[in-house]
Amino acid sequence: MFGFDEVIDRSNTNALSVEGYGEYLFGKKSCGQQCIDDGLIRMWIADMDFATPHFVLDAIKERLDRKILGYSMIFDQDYHEAFNSWLKKRCDWQVEPEYLQPSPGIVPALHDLVSLLTKEGDKILILTPSYGPFQKAVQESNRRLVCSDLIETDGNYTINYGQIEKIIEDQRVTMFIFCHPHNPTGRLWSEEELVELGKMLASKDIWIISDEIHCDLLRSGKTHLPFSKVLPGYSRIITCMSPSKTFNMAGMMLANIIIPDPKARALWQKKNGGLVNPLAIAGVKAAYSQGEDYLASLKSYLDGNFELLDAYLKANLPQVGFTIPEATYLAWLDLSFYLDGTKGDIGLELANQAGILVESGRMFVQNGDNHIRLNLAVPREVLAAGLQRLGSYFNKIAK
Repeated sequence: MFGFDEVIDRSNTNALSVEGYGEYLFGKKSCGQQCIDDGLIRMWIADMDFATPHFVLDAIKERLDRKILGYSMIFDQDYHEAFNSWLKKRCDWQVEPEYLQPSPGIVPALHDLVSLLTKEGDKILILTPSYGPFQKAVQESNRRLVCSDLIETDGNYTINYGQIEKIIEDQRVTMFIFCHPHNPTGRLWSEEELVELGKMLASKDIWIISDEIHCDLLRSGKTHLPFSKVLPGYSRIITCMSPSKTFNMAGMMLANIIIPDPKARALWQKKNGGLVNPLAIAGVKAAYSQGEDYLASLKSYLDGNFELLDAYLKANLPQVGFTIPEATYLAWLDLSFYLDGTKGDIGLELANQAGILVESGRMFVQNGDNHIRLNLAVPREVLAAGLQRLGSYFNKIAK
């Protein structure tokens, strides 16, 4: 119904996935003739190679027919109602309309929140491996990054509460930036984990920024629990959500930042004028009001892609460590059997030698050596071709 098998040509569309990978992944390094050829299989950046759903595009076209794209803000109560209805159905949660603040994206919001709510020299805690922009938001604001490595046991990652308790005894730790579900491991944190972590942080009045951008992208049968829901009454928690991953509309540049604390909200509003792309307003409202069937179909397709990956690895690369994640469309592969941590950039090597673009574990701050992250939100024939290239490369170097 939604055409996830369609292979779409994204060339000449200014897509970062197609035209920006060289600098993003490899800096100024040359990635050789293989990267120049038009034959790379792209399974790296976290947007999907699926068409943005028709109901989103139709809403944008309808807004275009109104002919004027002037300065716009979200005055439409239907926007808030569509968002709250989506939250109610998916995780039985509701947000006060005044809490909901627009942002061009979660990454820009992180930079703003760090600068607004902490001071230079403050320490900000993240869990590693970590989505790289968390680190940038801290360091580019002249704050100090503190990391707690997740504990990995047979492919399952858990939180090191004892280490976190010791870290937050330092009064200079004023903020915790959290990824729920987690990127890159795909963990969907449980209620017990969230409660234990939340109580620990709240006891020290630490700001919690919970990036929940992947909250819709769960394996079928799973349910997302917003971090804020287990901390009723704690206002120092800010939840960041966006339809950009779910509906492949990251280029519309609109995220929903949920700020319960009135003082923090006033600071946010003073810094951010609230102007929004008018096409984004229309598209996001359509996504949240019409997206149920699409999401169910998307999750089923992604489940199938993960099953294909799992079966391929077991049959062809059984030494690769992999567990189907509870959430996201991202696969986190442990290649320790093939790599020793001293090898150069495995991402560059795979681009040059295998013709496949992935993200190296070294891009995820720390605790990611000998890993790669694969984006599985691609048509199945693309995934199958990418796995063949991956298998050929690693079986060759293992000989």
